[in-house]
Amino acid sequence: MEQSAIPFIFMRGGTSRGPYFNKADLPENLDQLSTVLVAIIGSGHPLNIDGIGGGASVTTKVAILSESDDEWADVDYFFAQVSVEDKLVDYKPTCGNILSGVAPAALEMGLVSPSQPETRVKIRAVNTGARIIATVQTPKGQIQYDGDKAIDGVPGTAAPINLQFMDVVGGVTGSLFPTGNVVDEIDGIQATCMDVAMPMVIARAEQFGLTGYESCVELDGNRDFFDRIELIRLEAGRLMGMGDVQASVIPKLGLLAPPQAGGTICSRYLMPWKCHPSMAVTGAQCLAACILTPDTVADGMAVQPNEIPAIISLEHPSGQFDVIVDYEKEMGVFKLISAGVVRTARKLAEGNVFVPANIWHAKI
Repeated sequence: MEQSAIPFIFMRGGTSRGPYFNKADLPENLDQLSTVLVAIIGSGHPLNIDGIGGGASVTTKVAILSESDDEWADVDYFFAQVSVEDKLVDYKPTCGNILSGVAPAALEMGLVSPSQPETRVKIRAVNTGARIIATVQTPKGQIQYDGDKAIDGVPGTAAPINLQFMDVVGGVTGSLFPTGNVVDEIDGIQATCMDVAMPMVIARAEQFGLTGYESCVELDGNRDFFDRIELIRLEAGRLMGMGDVQASVIPKLGLLAPPQAGGTICSRYLMPWKCHPSMAVTGAQCLAACILTPDTVADGMAVQPNEIPAIISLEHPSGQFDVIVDYEKEMGVFKLISAGVVRTARKLAEGNVFVPANIWHAKI
């Protein structure tokens, strides 16, 4: 069988991993691109046995990079979420964990030039329009992957990557509260529908008869819960002006409970049909904003910080995730200025990935 070779870099970004491509090496047509990405990942099998996916939503993600034509940005980051089994590709969301690897990958690809001792890369998230400044360690003009920064959900330590997010409010729906309400009642459940970095439907775990401290295995095994919450998600998508979201991974879902391990609040992030093993970078920003905004479903569950910027520590199944939020609150109205996180990334492999030539004849 004749095959086409496509250059790629395989990276862990935060608590996710996947292939990073130069846009010039892939089809421009989205339908054709989807067919190629499904073949690359091996979507259609629970283990992605005929591709390089890992059989989980956090390992079937794709980053596509290019030089930006935006006056502000250096690099455009286009994200694709490939389903594990359904041979579907969703271009609506973005991914903050995969974003953690964008600056190193852009340096590896030669899309940006390194500085010393660190390099600031201005990134435009094409899917949502968000702007992010990533700062990576580049002593002597070389990318440094080793370091002493640990993030929960990833073994060992690595060099820190600082991410500062801007323009994240209403990136998909155009509004902080897309339904027009701070709290909506959907199928008997009180929920806050917010759009900060990621459109989300956020509710208290207790409303579903849960503690909020369940493990991912426990939640994933509770299919009655997921059936119930999927109906809520579909209705919330309609109320948020997103139409029929049955085939989309957004809006995502968040469950909240009082803190248990010294954090600001306990959280579970649903992707949306399984529990995230840790926490999504984009979801963390939305949950942090929910905590800081008066009268949401998070009201009364966490001690409100007095300092600005505020550090919001989200407890999750693998540990904790800190979000540094710069904001204003005047007359009880919350206004997000920016949100920052520290993540890590590591290059795992590079070379060519192959797809059958009858799917696509690569350009090289």
